[in-house]
Amino acid sequence: MAQPVLHPVRVSVAPARRLPQLVGGLILYGVSMAMMTRAGLGLDPWNVLHEGLMKHTGLSFGTVTALASMAALLLWIPLRQRPGVGTVANIVIIAAVVDLVRLVLPAQHTFGWQLTLLLGGVALNAFATATYVGARLGPGPRDGLMTGLSRRTGRSIRLIRTCIEVAVVAVGWLLGGTLGGGTVLYALSIGPLTQAFLRRVTWRERPVSRPAGESAPCAA
Repeated sequence: MAQPVLHPVRVSVAPARRLPQLVGGLILYGVSMAMMTRAGLGLDPWNVLHEGLMKHTGLSFGTVTALASMAALLLWIPLRQRPGVGTVANIVIIAAVVDLVRLVLPAQHTFGWQLTLLLGGVALNAFATATYVGARLGPGPRDGLMTGLSRRTGRSIRLIRTCIEVAVVAVGWLLGGTLGGGTVLYALSIGPLTQAFLRRVTWRERPVSRPAGESAPCAA
């Protein structure tokens, strides 16, 4: 099956379709983050870092997430990356939602509920990622850092992402972030799940229709 096209498209194109998809995806992403943090069975690499920073700063999880996003965004400058509407919305919406959901969702201590939150959080995270990325309104700060480094160094996305996430999880663990089975589950499943959802939710430009009998212009 052909891979979906994900390069950004200007916001003026189909905004009534794409903006709600962006916002909805970011809200669900924040919910999924809160679910995984309350499961207590291990976090994805960036959230290991966020939790470690939260423990040392006393700031809320959402605030630390936003600050880490802005730090990643600053690294775009030497990489000559350009943010989009989705980049700014990513920082604001996810940070607000994760704190709101954590306020009403208590930490779980029964394994059955922990596992339910973890599995549901990972699946929802993949769907949410595909939804907001598929709106094609600009990458999130971490996604843009990854693609920018790949473009500037000539290294593969897979290698760059692996290096970033190994570094992030190591620093987060040293700061006291939670590693566990959930960390491994996320690492193994998030790529295939997100890819499967992307094929279904990515916004696609409609081909320009031509009147019957009119042929496409020939190249000069």
